[in-house]
Amino acid sequence: MIQASIQKNDKKAKILIFLVSIIVFVAVTVLAKVEIKVDLGFDLHLFALANAIINGIVSVLLVAALFAVKAKKFILHKNIMLVAMVLSVLFLVSYICHHLFTGSTSYGGEGVSRTIYFIILLTHIPLAGIILPFILFTAYRGLTGEWEKHRKLAKITWPIWFYVAITGVIVYVMISPYYGVYAG
Repeated sequence: MIQASIQKNDKKAKILIFLVSIIVFVAVTVLAKVEIKVDLGFDLHLFALANAIINGIVSVLLVAALFAVKAKKFILHKNIMLVAMVLSVLFLVSYICHHLFTGSTSYGGEGVSRTIYFIILLTHIPLAGIILPFILFTAYRGLTGEWEKHRKLAKITWPIWFYVAITGVIVYVMISPYYGVYAG
């Protein structure tokens, strides 16, 4: 195992994690109802493409981190997970920009593809909404050196985070033809 990276302070950590999680949830929810018309000089749906690319990279990183920890390469695991978290912050900024500048897009597919899209979307959205505090608590437990608690949380967090990242890419692939000018 490796040394703890931060000092344990459960009270402050819980407050900070819940505060960040609530702020992000409220920001995403409120800003989803706001649309700002702006010309940034490029197709604003490029934010959606960036989101899909980031989600794809995060998916690969999550698998790589799993292999690293199984191989007992704990420092590599930690570094990969920290990169995945930084990319997830970039994803969040890009996601907010996309929805703020472009509004919502309706899925135009029909039949089975429409059913599949909405099944994926209706599982993706709530899981994306609840995963953040799990990610932050799992990271906190790892960074404080509480390996058993980290492991237990990671067994819940990892598959949900992975599912959200993968389905984020699938949602993009399915909705991008309906963005209008930019079809991905």
